[in-house]
Amino acid sequence: MKNIIIHPHKVKRNDREKIKNQKGCVIWLTGLSGSGKSTIANELEYELNKMKYHTYLLDGDNIRSGLNSDLSFNENDRKENIRRISEVAKLFVDSGIITITAFISPFIKDREKAKKIIGVENFIEVFIDTPLEECIKRDPKGLYKKALDGKIKNFTGIDQKYEKPINPNIHIDTIKEDLNISINKIINYLDKKGYINVKQY
Repeated sequence: MKNIIIHPHKVKRNDREKIKNQKGCVIWLTGLSGSGKSTIANELEYELNKMKYHTYLLDGDNIRSGLNSDLSFNENDRKENIRRISEVAKLFVDSGIITITAFISPFIKDREKAKKIIGVENFIEVFIDTPLEECIKRDPKGLYKKALDGKIKNFTGIDQKYEKPINPNIHIDTIKEDLNISINKIINYLDKKGYINVKQY
């Protein structure tokens, strides 16, 4: 864009990370509505906070009530929703924050774009794998019933497709794994990749 000059910052990402004793990253939870994304994201942030790590949680409904309140659920607006979230998450990573996102983000192409914006080395894709039948059975917000009754259009899993991750960094099967197993799986991954150090805790 014309007349935009990026001003260099004296304090760098590495300086911010040293103070926090952690590496910034984005833990991108994707899955159907009702799959358990928000539950896992909340518990994960709670556990990391207890371990004295600096985190921030970006949740779908919360973001759509503010930053993205002007967007609908058609395909183009879903793409813009993910683009904006990615740019915000990128800033959090630069600040050295462990950022957790919980968004359906149904399209592979959009998740790949998010990874490109945020940086492959900063992006951890976590597939919350819950069968559609189970999500409909849970239906915590009553949205599937409305979608099946035709009261909600462009609802993922009903009249809009969900493209499963092909090779996620972490795969969580909520039918076979309970909440504690799921959280430990993510924390162990963060530790193994050097984003946190469990031994110091």
